[in-house]
Order: sequence, then C-alpha cells, then structure tokens
Amino acid sequence: MAQNPIVPTIPFDEDGVHHGYLRLPYSRDDSAWGSVMIPLTVIRNGDGPTALLTGGNHGDEYEGPVALMDLAQSLAQSDVQGRVIIVPAFNFPAFQAGTRTSPIDKGNLNRSFPGRPDGTVTEKIAHYFDSVLIPLADIVLDFHSGGKTLDFVPFASAHVLDDNDQQAACVAAARAFNAPYTAIMLEIDSTGMYDTAVEDKGKIFVTTELGGGGTVTARTAAIAKKGVRNFLKHAGILPGEVELEKSISLDMPDGDCFVFSESEGMIEPLVDLGEDVSKGDVLARVWPTARTGIAPAEYRAKRSGILMARHFPGLIKSGDCLAVVAAVV
Repeated sequence: MAQNPIVPTIPFDEDGVHHGYLRLPYSRDDSAWGSVMIPLTVIRNGDGPTALLTGGNHGDEYEGPVALMDLAQSLAQSDVQGRVIIVPAFNFPAFQAGTRTSPIDKGNLNRSFPGRPDGTVTEKIAHYFDSVLIPLADIVLDFHSGGKTLDFVPFASAHVLDDNDQQAACVAAARAFNAPYTAIMLEIDSTGMYDTAVEDKGKIFVTTELGGGGTVTARTAAIAKKGVRNFLKHAGILPGEVELEKSISLDMPDGDCFVFSESEGMIEPLVDLGEDVSKGDVLARVWPTARTGIAPAEYRAKRSGILMARHFPGLIKSGDCLAVVAAVV
C-alpha cells in the first residue's frame, strides 16, 4: 500500500508545548507544489495517557474549534500528565469554507474512514487519522453540532458497543464531559464514520452535538470549554475533580426516534427543543409554498420523549431529517 503523504511539522513524542501543522501536499491550479495545512497542537509532559481531541470534522460546526483553539492557547505543559493531541478543525478545507463537506472533493470526512493514502484529499486525511493518530490515543473526543441544517439540545454521547466493558468506559467518559444532556446515541448511517474507526480499535470514544444552525452561542461555547477539561480530568491527564452539574440521560433505542419529511416546503414547528412530546403529537407542519389554499402536511412523533433535534432552516426538502425524539431515561 502507498504511504500516506501527510507529514507533521512538530513532534508527537517530545515533552513541551508544540504548535504546528499536519501538512498534506496538494497540487492545484494556484499552487503547483501547494499543501493543505491542518493546525495541530501537541502538549506532552512525561508518561501517561494520550487524549486525541478533534473538532471541525464537519466544517460548519463551531463549538469544537472554539473550545480547542482556546485549549491549545491556554494549556501549559505543567498542567498535563501524559499527552494531548489537539486538532481544532481536522477537515480544514471544509472549515475554511464553512461547509459540511470539503470544497476540494466534496468529501464528508465523517463518512470517509478508513480512508486511502492514495485517495482524495479527504480520504488521505481519514487514512492518516486511522493509521497514525488513533493508534497513538487512549481516549478520543470528537466535537460535533448540527451545522447549518440541524439544531440539537446540547449533549455528549457514547454508542452501544459489542464490548460491554468498552461501552461502559465510553459512557463514563461521556458522563464526565457533563453536557446538559448525556445520550446513548443510535447512528442512522454509521458506515465510514470516525466514531466507528476509533471504537473498532478498542479506544474510549465520546462525541457531542452541542447546538447547531451553523453558529456557536455563548452557552454552547461554555459547555464545550468546560466539557473538554472535564474529559481530560476524567482521563487523568489534567489534575482536579470533574465539575459535575445535573445532566439528563437520553436514549435513542430505535429508528422510531427519527422523523423524516416526505414533503417540500416551509416548516412550522409546533414543539421546541427540549420540550416533552407524547407519541402521536404533531411535531411540525410543512406548508407547500407554491400557492395558497393547500393544507400543510403534519408530522407526528412515533414515540414519547423530548424533542432532541430539529431541522434548522425554515425550508425543508423531501428526505430531510425533520425531528428526533429521544427517550428520557
């Protein structure tokens, strides 16, 4: 197999605080010998566990990049026992463009694992993480939010895994993150996911959904900043006690949690995020926009719980996820 062309400009195995890049050669019209420069920070202080912290897996999700840029700037070597690898925006082309997928190759990084060393730019990034960075890590945190098309109640989550001990460790780390909600999350499209690549290697993995709408708020930024430090304390990399506040436990046990639109038009929400719903409640109406005098389509909850997520823009297309209802545990 071909060798991955990505080269780090800083060391992974030397003590100290190192700021640099993952440099990916990328020849293009405006730069024949150009590179994609993915910002990277490595902080190491002696022996101990390694945490891999990532944001910007999708380029229009900002809580992770805000929290990780702040952490990379503020964390001192003396704060750390072990190693912290920080990549605030690892789909950097998408992050620069403010888009979910890469403007270079339209690659969705979170559906590109394990990647290819001789593939597209997105596939090369995925392969480098899969073959180099994930094996270095003991515990992994990947920040997400809803981007431009979804909005979520702010939660940290773990997945149901075949290995009960690994699942328990992931759930404990998600609870330590201590978002307002903690979820056992059902993925509707797990093929090629970063999550799966990490979990299949036996690592502890936590992900988040901390808001959405293609922006960050003061509240969600604060949740992300507190959560990542709690995560590192839980791992034994930062000193001190985990700062715990009340977190509501959510479960997504099956596909009935999801409601998809079969219409195209304008959304009229009837339930707001975090509100209680009962099975059969109307969650939203979708109004046709081409003419007046036509009744809207109504979309109902298929289970009871709370509204965990909703479509964000005011207009929706057939096939879009309209709402997610999670059970309160």
